[in-house]
Amino acid sequence: MIHHAHSVARVRAGAQRFKQLAYASAGALALLAGAAHAQDAAPAQEDTAVDEVVVTGYRRSLEQSAEIKRREVGVVEAVSAEDIGKLPDVSIAESLARLPGLTGQRVNGRVQVISIRGLSPDFSTTLLNGRQQVSAGDNRAAEFDQYPSELLNSVVVYKTSNAALIGQGLSGTVDMRTVRPLDQKGRVMTLNARREISDLDKANPDGSKSGYRFSASYIDQFADGTIGVALGYAHLDSPTQVQQYKAWYWEQPAQFTGANAGAYSLGGQEIFATNRDQVRDGYMGVLEWRPNDKLHSTLDLFYSTFDQKEIRRGMQWFSSPSTPDATVFLNPGFTKVGNSLINTSGTATNVTPVVRNDLNTRKDEQFAVGWNTSYVSGATTYTADIGYSKVERREQILETYAGYGPIRTFDNIGYDLNFNGVGKYTTSLDYADASRVQLGDPAAWGGWGHDGAIRFPEVEDRMFTGDFRIDHDVSETRLGGFLSSVQAGINYTDRKKDKTVDDNDLFLKNGRAPTTVASQYLLSPASLSFAGIDQVLAINLPKALPVYYDIVPIGNADDYNKDWKIQERLTTAYLMAKIDTHVGALPIKGDIGLQYISTKQESTGYTVSGGTAQAPSLVSVEDTYDELLPSLNLTAEPVENLYVRFGVAKTSARPRLDDMRASITAGVDALTFRWSGSGGNPYLKPWKATAFDLSVEKYFAPGTYIAVAGYYKDLETYIYNKSVDYDFSNVPNTGTVTPVSNIGLLTRPENGEGGKLYGYEISGAVDFGLITPWLKGFGFVGSMSHTKTDIQPDGPGSSNALPGLSGDVYNVTGYYERAGFSARISKRHRSAFRGEVVQLFAYRGFTQVLADEQVDAQIGYEFQDGPLKGLSAVLQVNNLDNSPYRTRTGVLSDGTMLPETNDQYGRQYIFGLNYKF
Repeated sequence: MIHHAHSVARVRAGAQRFKQLAYASAGALALLAGAAHAQDAAPAQEDTAVDEVVVTGYRRSLEQSAEIKRREVGVVEAVSAEDIGKLPDVSIAESLARLPGLTGQRVNGRVQVISIRGLSPDFSTTLLNGRQQVSAGDNRAAEFDQYPSELLNSVVVYKTSNAALIGQGLSGTVDMRTVRPLDQKGRVMTLNARREISDLDKANPDGSKSGYRFSASYIDQFADGTIGVALGYAHLDSPTQVQQYKAWYWEQPAQFTGANAGAYSLGGQEIFATNRDQVRDGYMGVLEWRPNDKLHSTLDLFYSTFDQKEIRRGMQWFSSPSTPDATVFLNPGFTKVGNSLINTSGTATNVTPVVRNDLNTRKDEQFAVGWNTSYVSGATTYTADIGYSKVERREQILETYAGYGPIRTFDNIGYDLNFNGVGKYTTSLDYADASRVQLGDPAAWGGWGHDGAIRFPEVEDRMFTGDFRIDHDVSETRLGGFLSSVQAGINYTDRKKDKTVDDNDLFLKNGRAPTTVASQYLLSPASLSFAGIDQVLAINLPKALPVYYDIVPIGNADDYNKDWKIQERLTTAYLMAKIDTHVGALPIKGDIGLQYISTKQESTGYTVSGGTAQAPSLVSVEDTYDELLPSLNLTAEPVENLYVRFGVAKTSARPRLDDMRASITAGVDALTFRWSGSGGNPYLKPWKATAFDLSVEKYFAPGTYIAVAGYYKDLETYIYNKSVDYDFSNVPNTGTVTPVSNIGLLTRPENGEGGKLYGYEISGAVDFGLITPWLKGFGFVGSMSHTKTDIQPDGPGSSNALPGLSGDVYNVTGYYERAGFSARISKRHRSAFRGEVVQLFAYRGFTQVLADEQVDAQIGYEFQDGPLKGLSAVLQVNNLDNSPYRTRTGVLSDGTMLPETNDQYGRQYIFGLNYKF
């Protein structure tokens, strides 16, 4: 009851804060209206007056994006290319992360997944030209770095639902769109080349610090403009340097006494120099046929390969008195952080560092094809659409261990920690000495029991979609004056996703005897100078692996727990009426509709008894259920170009695929004689919510607007791990203990208690030249959002944050564009959040990511006339402020943050040329 009262209080406080923000935003709206009153009077006349003016560059992108937002009935955000092939980012993920209410999570230095309105990527759906797409990730969330920005013309993010939007997400739906060649005026060909370089030194001898991008596109029309063709190719070769530091855990050793009693020290740490090289080739093709006003057919093709190679070299070691090595701290120095005393300097004795050489590779292959045909017969339009998408992911995760020989030789390591960054260390031994550093297992507690590990995760995801709809114009019937059209359709989606992880230990040949590495398998040492350590041994792993190691399958229960297969068959029938009416003199447009979704899901996994995976059996489970999702969107225009939008809908998001696995690992406890186990839940139902949206948008001129939006989501259910009574009769008991009952406790994901999520967004764009001619060419684009929730994602009484939720997000961009010259600088910020990352043994897990921000800047020039007309040059600097990726392990009672990860990516400099002809 106490918790419930606090939750209600928080919701009421949030609602009151939203109301105050609405009044404040209304004041800002009035202020901007006064500043642009000259343009506010007659935007339609302005369109007529400037009909012959061709707007290009960034301003064109802003105008196109604002126009998409303005003409939609629901609440949407959009990003549009400045020109064909000229979205400036490496992938569309970077562009999406700048939209209002959206934010990205950096993976390997670049944005990969997107959160919408504080909900994790699991709650959104991704479309390509209106068709659902598969994902190379472990679950449903799209990895947007798979999609070259050069091959996309625009992206629309639907924040409200409508009945005709298939696969709609609970937080939002992202629709990526390629160009339509018949919408272009004449033939267009573009070439784009960019060179990039990192300001960090090359981390490893076999890595790289410079790369390049190249793209080309061709658009043309034939047969008197009835056939259109668009072809595009984009190549990316982009390296990343990473200086990595990670704290394992913090403890309060008994060694600290007197005034220093209770001080915290670091129990373990690691330092890595990492090179990541990403090579991506993307292909796009569109064939469009429109022989007359009645028939229109479009064929879309997309294909990409994405190869990633990661080389990691470094050291890791325990520095804890609680290990068998019994580390002793000499001359410890202390720093007070908050009210806590932290050991930040000294010398750790009896330390046995592990020298790591790791090689991780990943190859993704993605393909999508779609065919859409519509035919108009009188007042009725018939549309058929079919699509197929597939992705395959193949990974290698390889780690090897070495130590100073003879193995487990103790070292004394000096340390001077930087509580907000990377500390400095000194060693007394040379870990680049090939005559002394040996392959082996020098870790504490007698070693880890193997000399390395190699894992091979694989994912395959396939989806077929078929859609048939009828759209009937009723504006000339008795329904006219209230409805403009009625749409009905049926959609069928069949998705199959498999994941396997082949786990193996590495054992040195000759009975695991430690050995040095021959010179032909060595490279120049890797530098850890950013952390004060000179060099570490660098091994050419592709050559050395078969010479020194045997690969032995692990074969324990964890192996089988990671393997699963899910198939989903969804049939969606939908009916939607488009509203076009007046209430008095007030024009209102909108839609009202209903989706009926019939779901059949089949999950396959392994039932395993005992940690050594005895008697694994393959199990398949089927389940069916239905859903009804009504929706309503209304848009009123009380004065010209002022839009008030309201939306309410029942929304849902299907469960995570790994949560749905039909896997169980169980055993009988030798003390309680009772069964217990853990696994997935093939009977999971979707997350469900009732969503309310309200948005007020004022458009002053093309590309100049301000918008204030509020949203409220009432989640009926949330999925979290829960221990439930379970009948283990079908699980073989391979142990020696006889259970007192077949009923025991199974910990698995369950549909449990939901909660509230609410917030607001303020966004806008201003062309300062509309205010005064003195500022012609200058402009500003920005947004901010604030989100709160009372959802307890780990079950009632838990205190962990909602995954993906950053309470505060903002994006700002200032720009100048005139007479061919252009310049802009952007900053995006998201507050701390609970992010999902890959953890030990290829498992997914959560960590607390600290506030993340990035500043990007660019300048450019486009030749307006003469022989070089169509040529433009650009210089970009990404991550201008060298913002690190940081996580924490926990927070003490006094608020002191205990740091965990600090990754430095450095700045990325890019010079590019673009030619359009």
